[in-house]
Amino acid sequence: MSHNSDITVRYLNQSRELYGNKIFLDSQTVNVPVPNTKTLESFNKSIRECLKCELGNTRTNFVFGVGNPHAKIVFVGEAPGEKEDLKGEPFVGRAGQLLDKILAAIDLTREDIYICNVIKCRPPQNRDPLPSEVELCEPYLKTQLALINPTLIVALGRIAACTILKTKEPLKDLRNKIFKYEGIDLLVTYHPAALLRNPNFKKPTWEDFQMIRDQYLAD
Repeated sequence: MSHNSDITVRYLNQSRELYGNKIFLDSQTVNVPVPNTKTLESFNKSIRECLKCELGNTRTNFVFGVGNPHAKIVFVGEAPGEKEDLKGEPFVGRAGQLLDKILAAIDLTREDIYICNVIKCRPPQNRDPLPSEVELCEPYLKTQLALINPTLIVALGRIAACTILKTKEPLKDLRNKIFKYEGIDLLVTYHPAALLRNPNFKKPTWEDFQMIRDQYLAD
């Protein structure tokens, strides 16, 4: 496939994601084939070349998400960092290693849960995602959740929580509450990176994970 053809295919795919299965060219309607999005793998393949925003031009890897495609619990961060961008996998740095330990404390592994971010590409210098980037990328998260159909979403950190819930409330006021997102229960807790910076957050985080264990994992 030529370079120009590749660009055209990307444009058509992105137009379909934004506007549906029809595009209009010189008053003529053109049907765009719908990608197979019955599985997370096929959905990843259909969007991983995304260039809707400028982050597509600066990323190293598109960071879709990893874990159990039928998980009861989905953990959502705000965006990939440097290590995640290099590997193409979420939560692989020190914060991810700490998250693994917290999961182990409630008898979970990465094979039991699913982990992803609201934004699929790393913002330069790890800055906060822009509202325009969230607007374009959040539909991908919603599709992931629809395919997984979890019982609980856990928003990791203030930025992820405020982005998803469309609020500016501080994280401490969002904890110990159950919200709804896309019809799914959502709980807010501290990002593992915050625990590395401030050990005082470990106790309330452990309380949150005990709540997850007791209310969503008990058979």
